[in-house]
Amino acid sequence: MITASQGGQVPPYDIGVHLQIATVAERPEWGQMLGQLDGLWPEFMSHDPTGGLYFGYHLTAYPEYVLIAVDPATGQPAAKAHSVPITWEDDPADGMPDGGWDWVIRTSAYDRLSGNTPTIVSAIEIFIRPDLRGGGLSGRMLEAMRANAARLGFSDLVAPVRPSGKHRHPDVPIEEYVTWIRDDGLPYDPWLRVHVRAGGQIINVAHSSMVIPGQLARWRQWTGLPFDKTGPVRVPEALNPVHCDVDQDIAVYVEPNVWVHHRIG
Repeated sequence: MITASQGGQVPPYDIGVHLQIATVAERPEWGQMLGQLDGLWPEFMSHDPTGGLYFGYHLTAYPEYVLIAVDPATGQPAAKAHSVPITWEDDPADGMPDGGWDWVIRTSAYDRLSGNTPTIVSAIEIFIRPDLRGGGLSGRMLEAMRANAARLGFSDLVAPVRPSGKHRHPDVPIEEYVTWIRDDGLPYDPWLRVHVRAGGQIINVAHSSMVIPGQLARWRQWTGLPFDKTGPVRVPEALNPVHCDVDQDIAVYVEPNVWVHHRIG
């Protein structure tokens, strides 16, 4: 069980056999291992122009919100979890902005530069090393993120969740997909299921959570697809078709996410 430590630091937590988790603030030497968990998303996902506002500064600006799980026997990273504090005046349970992931990163950057006092924490990413998926580590990382936010004095954690099964149904509207429920009453989507099992509540859809524009040559490079016809292009791992305009030499991907709220205080 994760417990808070004295003195405001997060000690390495035993989250299962051979694994520990800590913040980069507690174990700064672990920060250099985060790069070993990069480059495993689809290539186009790394070209959201908003992402650099966070990933260029996360180790210096938010070390107490960056968690990493490490196998102490091998010294290899197993998973990471990124979150940020943001200001939000309303009750998150009443709904969050349509901008989702991009909005969170912009808001956190603005708050940091303006000196605003944050009121809630938002998840940015939880990533599990591919060979360790399916063993429950995602739930443990989410619980660690919840506990870390509570330790830092927050009562609410929100997450613009990227539903991990949606890419298999790119033509299904996100509003419909999010209503799919299994016989046991839990969401059909695996990632949404992890959040609901942890006590999260699905509150609304972020229709434009991540917006990635690019010239057609770039999309061809990112995906290996021709992008030679105007209209929707189905890209592997994309949750929605990418909108391609040959005359304007541009394609734009608009990804929907699902807002989940965790009351932790």
